[in-house]
Amino acid sequence: MTLLYFIIAISILVVIHEYGHFWVARRCGVHVLRFSVGFGKPLWSIRDKRGTEYSIAPIPLGGYVKMLDEREAPVPEHLLDQAFNRKPAWQRIAIASAGPIANFLFAIAAYWVLFMAGTTGVVPVVGAVSENSPAAVAGLKSGDEILAVNGDETTTWEQVSWELISYIGEDATITLTVRGDTLVEHSVNIEVTAWLAGADVPDPISGLGIEPRRLTIPAKLGQIVDGSPAQAAGLQVGDLVVAVNGEPMADWSQWVDAVRVAPNQPLQIDIRRDGQLLDLVLTPERTTLADGAVVGRVGAGVEMPIIPDDWLRVSRAGIIDGFALGVSKTSDLIGFTLESLWKMLAGDLSVKNLSGPITIAKVAGASASSGLESFVGFLALLSVSLGVLNLLPVPMLDGGHILFYLAEMLRGKPLPERLQIAAVQVGMFLMLSLMLVAFYNDISRL
Repeated sequence: MTLLYFIIAISILVVIHEYGHFWVARRCGVHVLRFSVGFGKPLWSIRDKRGTEYSIAPIPLGGYVKMLDEREAPVPEHLLDQAFNRKPAWQRIAIASAGPIANFLFAIAAYWVLFMAGTTGVVPVVGAVSENSPAAVAGLKSGDEILAVNGDETTTWEQVSWELISYIGEDATITLTVRGDTLVEHSVNIEVTAWLAGADVPDPISGLGIEPRRLTIPAKLGQIVDGSPAQAAGLQVGDLVVAVNGEPMADWSQWVDAVRVAPNQPLQIDIRRDGQLLDLVLTPERTTLADGAVVGRVGAGVEMPIIPDDWLRVSRAGIIDGFALGVSKTSDLIGFTLESLWKMLAGDLSVKNLSGPITIAKVAGASASSGLESFVGFLALLSVSLGVLNLLPVPMLDGGHILFYLAEMLRGKPLPERLQIAAVQVGMFLMLSLMLVAFYNDISRL
């Protein structure tokens, strides 16, 4: 399913990106030879009345729009006016920039729909503050609700994280507007220096020493695997584990720990079922993890408690406000992506934050399993990243082509072919290096 959702996500964004190039190319009078989703020999194709071939290829890591161009193959004289290379530089710039712009427009539309449909988030109430952490030194306390970060309103933990993440790698004073048990608003000033600059996967909330308020998850069974030790011991869905070897179980985490440390060891467990207390003997099976650790396993899943309504905050916007929020969210993401790339170049942010297709696939699967709202939000975020990446002034990318055409407009003639070839080779080296780092990071995370 993870692979399927990855293919769906990439295919959607590739079609949107390439359709941007395709749509503008046709309006500029350029003949499009092929519109391909995926790379390689086409698995399926069809032609329209204009002679454009639409195909699906087996490698789902991108796509392309192939246009008539004298630099790639001889062009019949009667079609020269439809060749890409014969078009004015400004039209070629428009065609090259249309793909990334299409990605940004998709993100705006996706966020517009999400904001109108309503977004749900968890109210940002502090559960605990780590001792001697920046938040603790500043005076933040358990039970405080974070109302704003440096004056920007935060109604959910997602918004708090979004506001904080821009300060990673910086020396700054982060001012939190909070409301405690007394319902009186006050400010908490948190001083940070080179904040999380070396972190492989920086978490801005825990990086301040803040732990969000969390539900206590009781040791109640919501799933029993067939043929598992749990089933053999007589455990049933709905059972509440009260004690193990006489030690009371406060929550699910404690129950998991008790099982993991006892491979092949009989455990005396007390459970509550339909109001009655029962004693059972459970022997966890021995399991070896990928890192070589040996733990116990019983084959039982948790029954997740329902989150209280007052822990959640639902926001809905009208048509006009929703569109404005979509534009604002997309522009913020564009700025954040560019800022993050600059911080990586400056050494203020670790390059281990770069992700490749493996991480994208995992996030695609996780977001899809969380629901349509989460998956659409992921598509919008990935679409913005794809648009920004393609606009970077690197040969091979759309931004590199735009740079060549701008230089041509200034010089009055194209750049020397030898210079363009050398630039493309440098661009290819940079992109391959970036891909290798991303793949390495993906494998390291596995």
